Amino acid sequence: MKYKSTTIKSKWEKSSWLLMNPELSNYVPKTLLFNKENLTSMLSSYSTVYFKPTGGSGGFNIMRITKKDKSYQTQYNTVKSTYSTIDRLYNKLHRFSNKRSFLLQYGIDLAKTKGRPFDIRVMVQKTNKGTWVSSAVFTKIGKSGRVATNYNQGGKIGYFHETMLGAGYKSADIQQMESRLKELGVSVGKTFDQHRNGFKELGLDVALDSKAKPWILEVNTRPQFYPLKKMKDKKVYQRIVSYSKQYGRHK
Repeated sequence: MKYKSTTIKSKWEKSSWLLMNPELSNYVPKTLLFNKENLTSMLSSYSTVYFKPTGGSGGFNIMRITKKDKSYQTQYNTVKSTYSTIDRLYNKLHRFSNKRSFLLQYGIDLAKTKGRPFDIRVMVQKTNKGTWVSSAVFTKIGKSGRVATNYNQGGKIGYFHETMLGAGYKSADIQQMESRLKELGVSVGKTFDQHRNGFKELGLDVALDSKAKPWILEVNTRPQFYPLKKMKDKKVYQRIVSYSKQYGRHK
């Protein structure tokens, strides 16, 4: 069986689908297309904004913008730069974008586990019967000083329960959160089906803020799960593969 699942590269298109759904829109951080007017508007409302390519993946080319007292600071990988005015900041971002489409997204202050920022991946897969199942929930733990938590950016994969314990959550709350995230995953799957046919798998990247509210940072239509193979406990990996084999994906 040949692997077949619809892929959508544009983060803007996927975000707009979520924003059209009244239930899911509450879980999406404010997101706008990059231009000077939107940059000014976002930085007048929020102290941290992420600048990311509309079609990127793997955590590459993401910049964090932080509003300081009388300036703006950007961080790209581990390099920080300061701009005295919004015009100078805009010029820098415009040059960096090199005529490619970028998004501006309200920056959620990621929860930390043992001092390291993390976000959560919810893997959602479609069964042979055409129903969505949230097959796995695991974490991506960022490398200190990096902008993105991705494996490609020096991050590591973690077990959900263990990561959440390290973030100070109690076991009962962790189980409740896992159920909530799995429900969210299925809702996103159903919503995507309303806009395009052929989706078999989705990977939600979810951040938790300081009040334990989940925020959907983005939805991946070709989610990677090969790093899970390297984990001591292979159960999560095996469960994902047991579903992915049904639509022709073996790794």
